[in-house]
Amino acid sequence: MTSNLGSEAIQVMTESGEVGRIKDTVLGVVSQHFRPEFINRIDDLVVFQPLSREEVGSIATIQFDILRKRLADQQLDVRLEDAAVEALVDEGYDPVYGARPLKRVIQKRVENPLASRILAGEFPPGTLIAVSYAAGEYRFAGNPVVMAENAAG
Repeated sequence: MTSNLGSEAIQVMTESGEVGRIKDTVLGVVSQHFRPEFINRIDDLVVFQPLSREEVGSIATIQFDILRKRLADQQLDVRLEDAAVEALVDEGYDPVYGARPLKRVIQKRVENPLASRILAGEFPPGTLIAVSYAAGEYRFAGNPVVMAENAAG
């Protein structure tokens, strides 16, 4: 089970350098929200530190690697330009809620529009799709390429 209980306190304490008191503070918040009988059944409490912008950028890269693997099954490849990564991180960065907002932003801004275009036949098999960001919008451009699997066979 995960919870964002105490996330605001974690953020404030991290920014002020009071990291030594975080776990006790979060335990206090948890005890205000749950009955002692429930808390007694919890084996351990792990308190996570807020993610940095750099860590969120790394998570964006991991999410796109997963997308690339899914698209490879359809003989498609996708590349995310640096400006698009920065825009996704800017829009999806939330030190209180972690990486969840980033995942939603990627799905809404990139995966859903890309899926619609693939289904519409805009990017046939063997296409390298470049995702860029300019003038406040994500852009998709496809270039036919010889996929590694096709070149070998």
